[in-house]
Amino acid sequence: MPSSIRLSALALSLLLPFTQASAQQPDPAPPEPTGPIHLSVVVSDHSGQPLAGLTQQDFKVLDNKAIQPLLSFQALGGEQAPAEVVIVIDAVNTTFSLVASERDQIDRFLRAHEHLAHPVSLAVLTDTGLMAQRQSSTDGKALIDALDHSEIGLRSIRRSSGFWGADERLKVSLNALHQLGAIEESKPGRKLVMWVSPGWPLLSGPGIELDARQEQQVFSTIVQISTELRRAHVSLYALDAVGARESVLRSSYYESFLKGVTKPREAVLGNLGLQVIAAQTGGLVLNSNDLTGQLERSIGDASAYYDITYTPPPAERRDEYHKIDVQIGKPGLAARTLTGYYSQPEAER
Repeated sequence: MPSSIRLSALALSLLLPFTQASAQQPDPAPPEPTGPIHLSVVVSDHSGQPLAGLTQQDFKVLDNKAIQPLLSFQALGGEQAPAEVVIVIDAVNTTFSLVASERDQIDRFLRAHEHLAHPVSLAVLTDTGLMAQRQSSTDGKALIDALDHSEIGLRSIRRSSGFWGADERLKVSLNALHQLGAIEESKPGRKLVMWVSPGWPLLSGPGIELDARQEQQVFSTIVQISTELRRAHVSLYALDAVGARESVLRSSYYESFLKGVTKPREAVLGNLGLQVIAAQTGGLVLNSNDLTGQLERSIGDASAYYDITYTPPPAERRDEYHKIDVQIGKPGLAARTLTGYYSQPEAER
């Protein structure tokens, strides 16, 4: 019972800042049309390196297990690829000492790239919200200067502050992700968002239960964030610099929540975890002491990828979940991309 009471307060404080709970909307506004589904597909071999040189005939796209005809196909990569990179330093869910180490390693990465292959911008998440550069740059020295002048300051929300601290960290983190999605949706091209963090609290597990209204609130938030990131063409990367010091349970628990949520009664707060969202957008989930290496590997996804669009099949109901499966017609290759989306029925005429 105590967990249920806590989650009642949590659901309201967490979700209302940027979405209206469905339980409070007897006549919700019609959702925006789904529009064409846009995929950025990274294909790799056993070495994990992005593979160039494939053609449209090598790809098969399935939507809810049905093969879809493609509207467009482009093989992209290199400096001419329409891609931007955002590096987010998470100072809310990370210790002071780890933030300092992360900044040093990001500085090292930028110093190794006086000219970056793709425009990069920096953002810092603090207790007061997300502070993001509006302009990106390919000048590593200019970005180092911006990093040196960024201020993180003292924090009132700490990882050791118990359940209510976890509640606040989750709220701040999801609001920041929502804010970033809104910023990036106004820009063309693909965005690779490198979120440097061990992740925010999952707040799911034995003894934690949601009532029907809370499940609907969490489901609505899952749909909204998924849709925002898809429309902004964001691939999210969860980069954890804790490395071997991270517990096995903490580093892998997110895998319990990777399956797409199809209805409110399946929704739990773990479905909104950083690592969960990253994997579902087609990004990577990495953990090592070598943050510089993680950045190199993640940004390498822009060196060779395939831009694919198709028209989604009609939806029968609002917020209908569609699973995406991209198959490659050559042995030994694996495709990584958006794993699913929420589709909306056509407006009644």
